[in-house]
Amino acid sequence: MGFFKLSIKLTLLIFCFGCFANCKKQQKNIEVKDTIAVQNKDTVPSFPDYITKEYVLGKFDYTQNDDFMLVPENLSNKKIYVRKEVLEAFLKMEMAAQKENIHLTIISGTRNFEHQKRIWNYKWNEKYKNIPMPKRALKILEYSSMPSSSRHHWGTDIDLNSLNNTYFSSGKGLNEYNWLLENAAKFGFYQPYTSKENGRTGYNEEKWHWSYLPLSKLYLDFYNQQITYQDINDFEGADFAKEIDIIKNYVNGISVELNK
Repeated sequence: MGFFKLSIKLTLLIFCFGCFANCKKQQKNIEVKDTIAVQNKDTVPSFPDYITKEYVLGKFDYTQNDDFMLVPENLSNKKIYVRKEVLEAFLKMEMAAQKENIHLTIISGTRNFEHQKRIWNYKWNEKYKNIPMPKRALKILEYSSMPSSSRHHWGTDIDLNSLNNTYFSSGKGLNEYNWLLENAAKFGFYQPYTSKENGRTGYNEEKWHWSYLPLSKLYLDFYNQQITYQDINDFEGADFAKEIDIIKNYVNGISVELNK
């Protein structure tokens, strides 16, 4: 009888221990799942509310947007707007450049969809009208973006001093370009369209074009997540955007420095 009672106690003890161990295991599994869920949630990028499809497509009036400011007349060749953060960084960079007898002038800044559309349609209907399609689009894309695919929509990209690569190949222009290569990154600026010798796709090299990476990378990430070819429309030759693969080859055809 005593042996029988002992057996029952041992059985109950083993049963309880098994339940306890199994419950702990289940609890641990739940905790692991919860942890993974939190980690996965954290990996989903969050964007400020002002970053919308309309914003990255350039379909807004930057002249009425409080986040944009006019570049001072002495540092531009016309009426040019850029984002406040970009202007602040540029002013610091220009001040540092002046100390080394380098002068930087912004000759192009923010261009919205309508502005880019005028440039594109002029080249499509006038300048390169005798080139058959789609080669006409590829010719324009050597240096000009399709509307809704330009970094200039964002207010983060600026053109400096000259729109001619040969200007930066000698003399004053070469000194300016070398200074930018050595110092621009200290202020957040990078050259997006570098030489294509290493396999970069898209636009030809533009030694004048500099992008404020702390913001332009954010906008590019949003663009890649939210924009499709259905969003690229309402201009001459828009139907060729998908065939040319504008998003992959041009929007993302940038220097590796901007992908870091």
